[in-house]
Amino acid sequence: MGFVKIAKRCLSTRKLYLPRVCIVGAGPAGFYAAMHLHKKMNGVHIDIIEQLPVPFGLVRYGVAPDHPEVKNVINQFTKFAQQENVNFYGNISLGRDIRLQQLREHYDAVLLSYGAEEDKTLGIENEDANNVLGARSFVGWYNGHPRFRDMKVDLSGSTAAILGQGNVALDVSRILLSPVDALRKTDITDYALQSISESKIRELYLVGRRGPLQVAFTIKELREQLKLDKCKTVWREKDFEGIAATVNDLPRPRKRLTELMLKSLSEMDSTATDSDHKLFKPIFFRSPQAFLIDDNKKVTGVELICNKLVGNSIEDQRCVPTRDTERLNCDLVFRSIGYKSVNVDNDLKFTSGVVKNDKGKVDISNDNLAPVFVAGWLGTGPVGVLLHTMGNAFQVAKLMCENLKEVDTFKGGMEEIKKMMTKPSNEIIEWSGWEKIDKYEIEQGNKVGKPREKVTSVPKMIEIANM
Repeated sequence: MGFVKIAKRCLSTRKLYLPRVCIVGAGPAGFYAAMHLHKKMNGVHIDIIEQLPVPFGLVRYGVAPDHPEVKNVINQFTKFAQQENVNFYGNISLGRDIRLQQLREHYDAVLLSYGAEEDKTLGIENEDANNVLGARSFVGWYNGHPRFRDMKVDLSGSTAAILGQGNVALDVSRILLSPVDALRKTDITDYALQSISESKIRELYLVGRRGPLQVAFTIKELREQLKLDKCKTVWREKDFEGIAATVNDLPRPRKRLTELMLKSLSEMDSTATDSDHKLFKPIFFRSPQAFLIDDNKKVTGVELICNKLVGNSIEDQRCVPTRDTERLNCDLVFRSIGYKSVNVDNDLKFTSGVVKNDKGKVDISNDNLAPVFVAGWLGTGPVGVLLHTMGNAFQVAKLMCENLKEVDTFKGGMEEIKKMMTKPSNEIIEWSGWEKIDKYEIEQGNKVGKPREKVTSVPKMIEIANM
């Protein structure tokens, strides 16, 4: 039974109100949860707040520019955001502009979905060296995230290494090794395009702690990498000893991925590479032990520990270090070992890098305030692809519906929240302001044959939104 019907039935006994929900984070988890709430609870009022003036989070700033099909979900989010009972408020930061307690006072429920915005670190010697970069930072840099627009990326060396073998690592690899003309047609930022066009990187290592059977990237990303024009993949044959004999026992997705690696290995050309070709070199069973630096504290290489797998079955094998080490000389290193969330409010409790929760319900003092929920990577950790995020968001939204069956107290929502903030009203960007930014970016992109040219400055975004 819809909420409006429940309200009509109970009207004679007590006054009921349509619930007001605040969602913190306008990325995919926030939008998917909002869409489920809207579908299952007639008349629910949803306010989505976002620390940047623009929506879509990881879809806008995390998806590789040469994967426009993944960004098509933005069309679905846009249609939903135009519903009468849905509002977007950008450039509002939880922990800086507003407290979680204040949101709980003026909404019937609060959903946190602001994601994982920091790179995990290795905690090894010289990790703060020049030209040791987080993969997330680099992705934000070429995707135009305002936080990373001024990051210095030195591509003047010939050799780079990526520590990690997930899909983000392959995104970084593909962007660095792709012919620049292929990138010109994407929404990659102009400054990144210029820098990559001048890049001297010709050799890139993809370093994994475990073996070929444990890689975290998927077959789609590997296939794209193997098909890059003027880029040769060089495997180390000894890394694949005994792998062919295990293929038939693997689950189908892992089997297909392994077969692709073995096929690429068998087709590897031993002839000399032309000077205009680049080299992609995956290596396995290696863990970083220290970064090597010169007198100017610039990275010159990585000291790697050699690992081995122990255990009889594939499922039970563990990766353990040996006493052997190797030196990998390189001019640039990307750390791609995962993301972590940030605690932005003292009322939140974190455990293992995520907000402490029970199936999406946050462990927080009740004190007669609105319940708090969490969805997406903030609650699960940075795992899975967009489909996984959608499933989690729907599950949490279902739990929220069960907690919001009856609301008998009126909450002021954003009207009350605005009274508490010192931020000028013209710096709070609503959906109409985003539409102006969106139109401006598309117009600027059309001038140079791109889908859009992103605005990377927050003050510029605010200026455009207020035109």
